Amino acid sequence: MDLNEYELQRVQKAQDLQKIGINPYPHNIKKELSTQDFIQKFDYVKELENKRDEEKSDCIAGRIKFLRLMGKAAFLKIEDDKGLLQVYISRDALGAEWFKDIKKYIEVGDIIKVCGFPFVTKTGELTIHAKELQLVTKAITPLPEKFHGLSDKELRYRQRYLDMIMNQDVKKVFQIRSTIISTIRSFFENKNFLEVETPMMHPIAGGANAKPFVTHHNALGVERYLRIAPELYLKRLVVGGFESVFEINRNFRNEGMDLTHNPEFTMIEFYWAYHTYKDLMSLTEELFLTILKRLKLPTKLNYGDLEIDFSVPFAKISYDDSLVNIGKIPRDIINDKTKIYDFLTENGISVKKEMSTGHLKAELFDNFVEDKLINPTFVMDFPIEISPLSRRSDEDLNIAERFELFCAGKEIANGFNELNNPLDQYERFKSQIDAKNAGDDEAHEMDEDYVKALCYAMPPTAGEGIGIDRLTMLLTNQHSIRDVILFPAMKPLENTKKEDK
Repeated sequence: MDLNEYELQRVQKAQDLQKIGINPYPHNIKKELSTQDFIQKFDYVKELENKRDEEKSDCIAGRIKFLRLMGKAAFLKIEDDKGLLQVYISRDALGAEWFKDIKKYIEVGDIIKVCGFPFVTKTGELTIHAKELQLVTKAITPLPEKFHGLSDKELRYRQRYLDMIMNQDVKKVFQIRSTIISTIRSFFENKNFLEVETPMMHPIAGGANAKPFVTHHNALGVERYLRIAPELYLKRLVVGGFESVFEINRNFRNEGMDLTHNPEFTMIEFYWAYHTYKDLMSLTEELFLTILKRLKLPTKLNYGDLEIDFSVPFAKISYDDSLVNIGKIPRDIINDKTKIYDFLTENGISVKKEMSTGHLKAELFDNFVEDKLINPTFVMDFPIEISPLSRRSDEDLNIAERFELFCAGKEIANGFNELNNPLDQYERFKSQIDAKNAGDDEAHEMDEDYVKALCYAMPPTAGEGIGIDRLTMLLTNQHSIRDVILFPAMKPLENTKKEDK
């Protein structure tokens, strides 16, 4: 191990503890109360005349975050996953010899167990007066000097454990994330959806337009793709007779990273037979309100400088109308391939002439509309060319019965009436192959087994995916996806050092 002088000093202290018969890494340590449990249990002490109750005793355990030594006493603050609690230790209560060893060997960062009675200090802080103190784990690496957290973002992401030790707010974000996922699961279970698990490794990369990660299965001697979406497997289950299913899933896309993209991310996908995408929009509104209620959040939330209003119903607008009304694109060009191309190039947006009208419209939307959608807004009726798995509209064959939900300028959800015509699906896959051959790495591949499944008849179905990472960003006021993923993807440290040079 490459240890610095301060770490070597702590190693020596751990060895010295062993020499005097104290194990710096004991096991079978029982924790009786959390810090917050202690505070709640003994809150009544504040009302007592002498501000103490020496007849009661309990034990807590946690990491030392602050230590102030005095002659015959010391104050500590220890932290667990619920919060901070002040500890008072004295030579008279612990014994002169052990108190001397504590002053010599116990440091900030160490984990200890304390048993004692509650009292309130002159400053009004509920404190535990230690009768016993036990070292639970000796820390070898000192904590950073800044008590209030780490300022180095790269270090925070690379050493998330240290980030969580130093920043209580970071732990709160991930506790909220866990509650969001738990609420989503309960919501769908209460709606009689069945939770399922589908493969993480796929023989064909499908279910979304994205570039996959490729791996090799040694036993089978074949390539496999980490899933970019579970969609085609979930819809196979609908064919098989599960009429309402959901999966909280990890997806992998071999693409760039930015404030809203990580190559590994989490979604909820759900499929609902005998319902339409309009039903999904209502269900999504209900889900969001359920999450806000569980988190005890108001319907109006601050997100950076923005105020987002989650009051229902959410706004709804067609794709074409969004280009005109929000993007300020002249209506007479939005369905003219040549005019769209000229408009984009005149505005400095690089596109290929051979792109379809639908893909060119998508460029208009991405550049002139998306970042203006602040309050939750369902954008509906997408171009069919960019919706290879969506059902066509009966009124306009160029439109897919599809919506995307946007909030704070970001896509949060994508849903549509599922294409259940096997012949149409086969032709769509064929057109995707043409696109792939023309250089589109994200185009779908032919999935003949999925087409075969549709040949056995899938009932009219609507399906949706919601990005849990982005939803968590919104509800915790975080502006980088890396702040809501415990261990985000990072460049290898050696590569970062080379770039710095």
